[in-house]
Amino acid sequence: MADNYLERKMEEYQSRAAARRPAGTLGALLLKNRSYRGYDPHFVVRPDQLRRIISVNTRIPSARNQQVLRFRPVLAEEAGKVLPHIRLGGALPELHLPLPGTEPNAFIIVCSTVREDRYVDMDLGISVQSMLLQAVEIGLNGICIGAFDKARIREEFSLEAEPLLILAIGKGAERIELVPIGAADNHAYYRREGTHYVPKVRLEELIIR
Repeated sequence: MADNYLERKMEEYQSRAAARRPAGTLGALLLKNRSYRGYDPHFVVRPDQLRRIISVNTRIPSARNQQVLRFRPVLAEEAGKVLPHIRLGGALPELHLPLPGTEPNAFIIVCSTVREDRYVDMDLGISVQSMLLQAVEIGLNGICIGAFDKARIREEFSLEAEPLLILAIGKGAERIELVPIGAADNHAYYRREGTHYVPKVRLEELIIR
C-alpha cells in the first residue's frame, strides 16, 4: 500500500510540474522557426493540427481590426493540387527544391476578402509568423511560400478570395543553421555538406544610433 501511495503522489507531482512548465520561450520558438524546404514523407499532418495553427488568427492583432484574411487548409489527399504550382529555394535554382521524396503534404492557403493593400500586408505578416510559431510549438515546421501561380491555385480550389501566400506545414527533415553577418554582406542563403545556412544581420547593425 505504501508503495502505491508514493507512486501515486509522484505521478501527481509530475503532472502538476508538467502543467506549470511553459511549452517554450519565445526565443526558443523563434530559433526553431526556420523555413524548411524538405519534409519527412512518412509524417502526415492531421486536420486538427492545421485547425490549431489557423486558430491563432482569432487572437492576433489586425490592422483597423478588419480581419479580412481567410484560410484554406490542404491535407495530403489534396497536396497534389498545390505542389505543381509552387517554387521553393529561389536562391538555389540548381537544386530544384524540394528534393524528390521530401515534398510537404499539407498546406494553408492564405487569402484576402479585399484587394491587397498595406493594411492587408500588415495582417499577412502578423498572421503567417504567428501560424508558423504555433506550428513549431506543436512540434511541426513550415515555410512561407510567395512564389506560386495564383491563378492556378485559385482555380484548383475554387477560391472566391484572392490567394496571397501559402504555408507548407510538416515535419522538417533538414539541418538549418543561422550565420551572423554584417549588413553589407551577402544575405543569400546557401547549402554546404547537407546543411542549409541562413545569414542574419547582427543585432549591433540593426540598431540605429
